[in-house]
Amino acid sequence: MSITGKDLIGWGLKPGKWFSEALASGNRALAEGQDMTSVQALVTAMAPPEIRKIPLQSGVPVHMAIEAETPDEEANVASVTESMEALMRTPTIRGGAVMPDACPVGPKGTIPVGGVAAAEGAIHPGMHSADICCSVAISILGDVDPKAVLDAAQRVTHFGGGARREDARVPLPAGLGERFVANPFLLPAKDVAAQHFATQGDGNHFLFVGRLRSTGEVALVTHHGSRKPGAILYKRGKEVAEKLRRLQSPETLKQNAWIPFDTEDGRAYWDALQVIRDWTKANHFAIHDLTQEAVAARARERFWNEHNFVFRRGKMFLHGKGATPAWGDYAEDASGLVLIPLNMAEPVLIARGTDKAEALGFCPHGAGRNYSRSEHMRRMGAETPAERLARETEGIDARFFSGVPDASELPSAYKPAATVVRQIEQFGLAEVVDYVDPYGCIMAGDWLKPFRERRRAKRRVSAAS
Repeated sequence: MSITGKDLIGWGLKPGKWFSEALASGNRALAEGQDMTSVQALVTAMAPPEIRKIPLQSGVPVHMAIEAETPDEEANVASVTESMEALMRTPTIRGGAVMPDACPVGPKGTIPVGGVAAAEGAIHPGMHSADICCSVAISILGDVDPKAVLDAAQRVTHFGGGARREDARVPLPAGLGERFVANPFLLPAKDVAAQHFATQGDGNHFLFVGRLRSTGEVALVTHHGSRKPGAILYKRGKEVAEKLRRLQSPETLKQNAWIPFDTEDGRAYWDALQVIRDWTKANHFAIHDLTQEAVAARARERFWNEHNFVFRRGKMFLHGKGATPAWGDYAEDASGLVLIPLNMAEPVLIARGTDKAEALGFCPHGAGRNYSRSEHMRRMGAETPAERLARETEGIDARFFSGVPDASELPSAYKPAATVVRQIEQFGLAEVVDYVDPYGCIMAGDWLKPFRERRRAKRRVSAAS
């Protein structure tokens, strides 16, 4: 293994007479057993001061496929715009877009939910979020009892923190575990990849049962990401990117650090993302398979799509955070259709993307929020989560796996579904071809509430003594 001038250029370094000495030093370090990240740091430190640091750019335009219709939405759009404009100064970025379901997260300059950023020759771990490959999958089961499907799903799935019990684990598909072992970014996740398989997490992740409006057939839809294996990859990717940011572009915001693709680390990280993608897809359909077996059904059709991921088009790496790829061949297994869930009381949209150029080829991933979870709870006033749940989901079999409703996941916590659907059409982002009308759903619920109550009880006892 050795480095060449092409590697140095890929690291953002400008050619010059200093290249020959840098290559010699770098290759000596490789021969002595240093890893590529350390070698890159060594070589970058040898660059002349005037070319060592990559400055921020003046910024590139952002396509805003969103329109504010209320005071809450005006504040939301203003915050999203401010954050995207700061992000667009990152040296690798060549374009950006914002979807109708956008909402800000994190400090200024952090890619918002519903944001898309196109980077040339670089992968930004902070721009696909810790929930790598958060995605939606559907199995169309035909003429079966929807309650039986929901009951079966509740028995076989797993929501909340942690892994499955050892006696309830589902085997990984053949060869998938070995791919974790073979990739340096994923090796630390090899055990949790098996332990967390066929689990769904918490937050806004769900299992939804409904009927196709077009045929009346029952369909099962799941929404979740890559769980702890993805979180481990995210953490390791951020560490490598941050080490390079400090050397190459210290003005770049920490959350927007990048790994150059044309490097050993860049190629390994890209490969790790593909492994995590395959794990997550298998994770969805493992839960679907367990459910359909329990009701003696067989899916006549199934497909899926991710909306927290990095997609490659030529030299561009398109980072979608809560944004759905809307071009037909974004991946080998792309079906041409995408799923856009709204909230537990609304249909899941089945849509065909339009590959809108201004939107960088993306469409929304869901309904999004106009304000935080805590603000939603504050606005509920004296109304309890159970009361709000009954009022907002009348006629729908809405369940929480933990047995405790999570008020921050009720329909009123999200943007109005009609607004998002209208803006999908207004901005030409996708064409809705069918709907999965809701029968019922399962979410994790407030599974941490018992732990909080136990801590409070211990504090009271301690204070009394």
